[in-house]
Amino acid sequence: MSEAPQPTTAAEKQSSARVLPALILAMLSFSVVQTAVVPILPSLAKELSVSGSSITWLMTANLLSAAVLTPLLGRFGDLRGRKPMLLISLGGLVAGSALAVSTHSFTWLVVARVLQGAGGGVLPLAISIVRDELPKQKVTGGVAAISASMGVGSGLGLVATGLLLEHWSYKSIFWMGLFFGLLAVALVALRVPTDPVTDKEGGADPLGAVTLAGWLSALLVAVSQGNTWGWTSTKTLGLFAVAAVVALIWGIIEVKVAHPLVDMKMMSRPAVAFTNLAGLLIGFGMYGSFMVISNFAQTPEKFAHYGFTATVLHAGVMLLPSALGSMIAAPLGAMLIARRGPRLPLVLGGVLGSVAMAYLALRHSHEGDIYLSSAIFGLGIGLAFSAMPAYINGAVPVEQSGIANGMNAVLRTVGGAIGTAVMAAILTGDTMKLPIPVKLPTLDAYQHAFWTAAVVCVVAGAVPFLIRTVKPATTVASGNLVADRISGPQPVKTDA
Repeated sequence: MSEAPQPTTAAEKQSSARVLPALILAMLSFSVVQTAVVPILPSLAKELSVSGSSITWLMTANLLSAAVLTPLLGRFGDLRGRKPMLLISLGGLVAGSALAVSTHSFTWLVVARVLQGAGGGVLPLAISIVRDELPKQKVTGGVAAISASMGVGSGLGLVATGLLLEHWSYKSIFWMGLFFGLLAVALVALRVPTDPVTDKEGGADPLGAVTLAGWLSALLVAVSQGNTWGWTSTKTLGLFAVAAVVALIWGIIEVKVAHPLVDMKMMSRPAVAFTNLAGLLIGFGMYGSFMVISNFAQTPEKFAHYGFTATVLHAGVMLLPSALGSMIAAPLGAMLIARRGPRLPLVLGGVLGSVAMAYLALRHSHEGDIYLSSAIFGLGIGLAFSAMPAYINGAVPVEQSGIANGMNAVLRTVGGAIGTAVMAAILTGDTMKLPIPVKLPTLDAYQHAFWTAAVVCVVAGAVPFLIRTVKPATTVASGNLVADRISGPQPVKTDA
């Protein structure tokens, strides 16, 4: 006689209530810190007496650090335990925030942003901990909440920046990061149990780690600095060439070594490969769109005859609906995944993102247009973020969960860097001649940027149709319940 499904026990409810808030706060802490400096880069350039091209290193250094450290921390979490690596990841965030608070040097501020990039490891580690610690029926919602928190934190970070600058100096932004980082460390230390090491026999892959860091570094620096150096300059093209060669070497190493940092067979599975492609496109759309909308809102209407002459705070408030939309997306995405699988929310995420950007390309003369499109866009991003880990967790074993989700997070970061670079190139490529020393993009340039984001998002929504899904991963075989340690109704078995 088969066993009836068991109700959630009091111990399981207590575990969920203890662990999940700590992990969500950890994710929020990193996403807030990562995006908080975006709207104040021009004012920071004046404050620190550096050029506009140099100040972008505060974002480039953070993106680069996150891209390199995220998969490394995810893999070491698989090998040595998720909680210790999560504390190390948050420790980097705290150390970077503390350094940023204590220095007035631009160089040391860049170093601080590098340290903060270690927080990128929170996403894959938190998702792995949810798979380990939460009862099976709660994993879907837990993973969705953590993933959607990235979009929520990004929106809240922009609002918090404007609010803090209304009353204090730019240092207050890093004080905020330090406070939330310390709180997250305390909650993780107290509430997250020490997890069993899932891959005791796995080995390190130092050469794979070095080559991964090498090609990611070359690619991100080239993409981030392309507008400044020129896309056809020797430095930019040279770095792209280096990235391609080192990436090829990295792939060969990962195929040959006994214990690769990244299992290339796992990465080539359709559910993983196409989800990573969707992650790259969604990252492009999210980071690029946030930058364009913020710049558009702050454009002085008196000179450009468009925009809203918004302050940093006002521009952040216009993007606040995106955070609210991502909050709604977490439970909605979990429900859709449980009932229909991850394809529907990922498709809807891309479609809603595209609708929001197309709407702005056509209607942008009233503040209400920004609020509405921001809400729709945030809902779409949240749905997409909740679906991607579901695809990946359904296709990889538990012992590869950290590195698999880590690489997905890396590609979102790479997509974000490409998105901001492409959007900046579109805006700076078509400017107006004005009787002021500042060059402002034309309205056509902004419309082209919105249409570009719309196209990228709709392509992201089409990608899931390339993934062939079969049945849910939980099946009955030979009278025994065979259940992966993935979320019960959420992941799907893929052709992988």
